[in-house]
Amino acid sequence: MYARKIYGLGAALVILAVFAMAQQPAPTEGKLIRHVPVKQTNPSSGQEMFASYCAVCHGTNGSGGGPAASALKAAPTNLTILSEKNAGKFAAMHVSSVLRGEADTPAHGSKDMPIWGPLFRNLSQGHDAEVQQRIANLNGYIESIQKK
Repeated sequence: MYARKIYGLGAALVILAVFAMAQQPAPTEGKLIRHVPVKQTNPSSGQEMFASYCAVCHGTNGSGGGPAASALKAAPTNLTILSEKNAGKFAAMHVSSVLRGEADTPAHGSKDMPIWGPLFRNLSQGHDAEVQQRIANLNGYIESIQKK
């Protein structure tokens, strides 16, 4: 009878361990996103900034299929359909606030996606006019890739 209790307790512990392991998130199977320093780009070229800062996740065409996309916890937003999802109007103010880190966007600033405002401020050595130029030109480029 004592052995039966021990076996029962052992079986219960094994079952609990299996359930606990099932609750653990799956590993990313060797996929890792390396955080690298932000390289200097021309603040007047939204396309150059997009290629340097955004394309790795959002893809070169903005549709969300960049080389790092599969390593992220959440799929990158398809930036080409922002207008479509907003009754055909590009929400320039919202996109700018996301870039500055002011908007409440779950994936933006989630550690997977950086908040660009402070990074642009560092690149611009604190010159607010250049930060605003970067945000405006990147915003303009994102608007230019909207599906018609």
